[in-house]
Amino acid sequence: MKRINEYKKLFGVENKVELKALKSSYRNLVKEWHPDKFQNGDPLQDEAEFNSRKIIDGYHFLVSIAPETIEANLPAYTETINNSGIADFQHKGLLLEITFLDGTTYEYFGVTKPVYIKMINSNKLNRFAKRSIYPNYTYRKVKRAMETA
Repeated sequence: MKRINEYKKLFGVENKVELKALKSSYRNLVKEWHPDKFQNGDPLQDEAEFNSRKIIDGYHFLVSIAPETIEANLPAYTETINNSGIADFQHKGLLLEITFLDGTTYEYFGVTKPVYIKMINSNKLNRFAKRSIYPNYTYRKVKRAMETA
């Protein structure tokens, strides 16, 4: 959640992330902090490189959790959570990362330690996740394992 709020603040985004406003803000920030704008020896050159990377990372992150992106990927997500079991999961802070048997990995934001402990102690892991994790937390697709031919 901290990461989401940090990026929203960077881009001046309110509650919901709208792709059009995000793209406009992204372009303005890139123009302002592009490393090529600063000459060698300029004291702001290192800061510009750091800010440029942060802007690019933040943009891709916010695009991945935008309602439009989630809606576009909903059929694939629904297919994964309904037909693939959980292969592995990790909890780091308020981030729960779940890898499914089909190789897809999703991150769920804001999952507290007590919810994670309930998940671990559940005798039906998939059922618990379908009822308590999937519908209640902001998520994004992280990666999909390479498929073999």
